[in-house]
Amino acid sequence: MSDKPVTGSCLCGNVTYEISGNLGIFQYCHCSRCRKFTGSAFAANLMVAPEDFRWLQGEELVGTFALPEAKHFATAFCKQCGSSLPWLAQTGKALIVPAGTLDQEPEIRPIQNIFCASRADWYVEPTALPSHDELPPRK
Repeated sequence: MSDKPVTGSCLCGNVTYEISGNLGIFQYCHCSRCRKFTGSAFAANLMVAPEDFRWLQGEELVGTFALPEAKHFATAFCKQCGSSLPWLAQTGKALIVPAGTLDQEPEIRPIQNIFCASRADWYVEPTALPSHDELPPRK
């Protein structure tokens, strides 16, 4: 349970939201759908109760896309800048919040990886790669 609300926004700042109460579950999803919509190796998502979420501004700028055959998957995005945004699961029981859209450090950390059988063949654990604080030095 968070004592103060956590806010989030899109890249252009025209859409903002707030999560109050329980921050829910934080997990990484490696399914092919999440890879497609994030353009990355996995999606880092929080799952929160719909009653703990509210749009602060710009809700009219939120576009959505739902695959009719997918029970739990959809996407939402800012119509202005294209940033991923929170979306209501088709079951209506959870709101999926892309962790990268949070404006503050959440009080929780990821607890699991899901759909690992769908993990990209090219995926390499981040800790296995060199790390740089900025762009790597020129060779």
